[in-house]
Amino acid sequence: MKALITGGTSGIGLSIAKELDKKGYDLVLVSNSSDIDKNIFKNKVELIKMDLSKKENCYKLHDTVKDIDVFINNAGFGLFGSFDETNLETELNMIDVNITAMHILTKLYLKDMKEKNSGYILNTASAAAFAYGPLMSTYYASKSYVYKLTLSISEELRKDNSNVVISCLCPGPVYTNFQKRANVTFTVNTVTSEYVAKYAVDKLFKKKLIIAPTLAVKLSRFFINFLPIKTALKICYNFQKRKDK
Repeated sequence: MKALITGGTSGIGLSIAKELDKKGYDLVLVSNSSDIDKNIFKNKVELIKMDLSKKENCYKLHDTVKDIDVFINNAGFGLFGSFDETNLETELNMIDVNITAMHILTKLYLKDMKEKNSGYILNTASAAAFAYGPLMSTYYASKSYVYKLTLSISEELRKDNSNVVISCLCPGPVYTNFQKRANVTFTVNTVTSEYVAKYAVDKLFKKKLIIAPTLAVKLSRFFINFLPIKTALKICYNFQKRKDK
């Protein structure tokens, strides 16, 4: 059994890798910068250093890594600030990683899995997918894309009577390097990446479509639909503003 994990050498990605290692999976971990000690794993591990913001690298990855049983589409990052003030190149890079790379790799590996009629895909979105994102507008929009694409694909698979499983992971605040790169400070309680990973892997293999690891995320997804949009926007703005370093 083999699992491919993008963003797999830190944060949630690394914690998911450890959970899959416990279940006997060989691992292929893709990262743009981080390196890790392979000795923390029991099974075979391959590390691939690759910038997935470049489309050609997404195709190269698919050409290089074949016959996988689990694909964890986890690479991504955020950026804090008013839309007119944040760096455009950083945002375009974010779109390339959070959306374009996720889209390309999901399509390529989904085709492979449909052909053999088996496999699991987990796309990492965020609780941001359920809400509005003033002060982190591009990030929130990107995660909404991940969420809606994944749900739409799941219905196509259901109609095709496919045995391929696709799920969307939507964690709330998690203590990882995300905060540092996004330049934010979480002002609400965070959970560990280890907790999220264990929950996510368990629910993925139970074929859960939307994986929300905490009660707070489940409730926010439910209640935001009952608020007038302008009220929800004000609440989201005030919540986001508290993250400002």
